[in-house]
Amino acid sequence: MDQKLSPVSKFFLIVIFVILYAPIFFLVFYSFNSGGTMYDFEGFTLEWYQELFSDTRLLIIVLNTLVVALLSALIATIIGVIGAIGIHSVKKRSRKNAILSLNNVLIVSPDVIMGASFLILFTIAGYQLGFYSVLLSHIAFSVPIVVLMVLPKLYEMSPTLVDAAKDLGANSWEVVTKVILPFISPGIMAGFFMALTYSLDDFAVTFFVTGNGFSTLSVEIYSLARRGVSLNINALSTLLFLFTIVLVVVYYFINQRLKTNGTGGRK
Repeated sequence: MDQKLSPVSKFFLIVIFVILYAPIFFLVFYSFNSGGTMYDFEGFTLEWYQELFSDTRLLIIVLNTLVVALLSALIATIIGVIGAIGIHSVKKRSRKNAILSLNNVLIVSPDVIMGASFLILFTIAGYQLGFYSVLLSHIAFSVPIVVLMVLPKLYEMSPTLVDAAKDLGANSWEVVTKVILPFISPGIMAGFFMALTYSLDDFAVTFFVTGNGFSTLSVEIYSLARRGVSLNINALSTLLFLFTIVLVVVYYFINQRLKTNGTGGRK
């Protein structure tokens, strides 16, 4: 049964959403200010967006960010799914809990510590900082997220499905590709989009492992903000916010479609 929220609960929910979204809408609103400041709105203009799209260097940084995010999310999803299946197959509870604890430590560890650790690792290994150092770092902190997204779906899956597939003559590869992966596909998609989002907005880790000549949006926005208040930052942040909303909407429809396909034909 659906429970209706009390008036007090609705009030606090509205207050929370206002606190969360008011600064974002304030930023978006002033990205159209012709006055050039965030104090007085003088008139509507698209000047800051035009200036943004005419900046070739910034467009390259946007491309770098998207490539790193997509590649790291894809690779992390593949590794995370394999890892989640491996953890789920561990029979000994103490060993499984130990592996999960190690996985969770990477999630709760401060980003500054992780970034400094990656920097030390790449420096000791003599690895040049740049695109690949950022990519490897993003894969590393995204894998535990994917594991946590996929494991609950594996726990929901009945062992009889695997047993039935084996009884019907399916080999190990067919069991994984035709039984396990289709069942856990909502978790896989959730892990992919979570990894993609974390990669897009990560700053602390990326700041440590970027080299000369390579940057991402989060690091670039930080650099622009340090030079002084400019509505270019508002315009760039607005586009990034809209892109995030698009990702959330796409994930929602994909997830709904997967749920519909998974329950289709069942009564």
